[in-house]
Amino acid sequence: MLKRVRRRYIAVEIDSGETFDSKEFMDAVWGAISKLYGEYGASRAGLALIDYDAERKVAVIRIVHTALDMVRAALASITKVNDKPAAMHVMTVSGTIKALYKKIERQPI
Repeated sequence: MLKRVRRRYIAVEIDSGETFDSKEFMDAVWGAISKLYGEYGASRAGLALIDYDAERKVAVIRIVHTALDMVRAALASITKVNDKPAAMHVMTVSGTIKALYKKIERQPI
């Protein structure tokens, strides 16, 4: 019998003077996870970009709940996005998208 996949949603603040598109952001996240945990660890994360706002520099990522600590560590290890200095800060984590947007007090795009 298969278990239901439990997911978490992470709001990430991008601290940088530069602006990035969603592909550059996700390439940096995938690269950090692969660098720290390898291909197997990256495949276990179940990473997916839900929302990205380049103007506010906020992204919402969906992950598998068991990979929460892995993804938080990988986000903290990011120092560059597309060879431009940047840092990632986890704003909040939630079990549903609706609750996440309430926590960060903004409407979905």
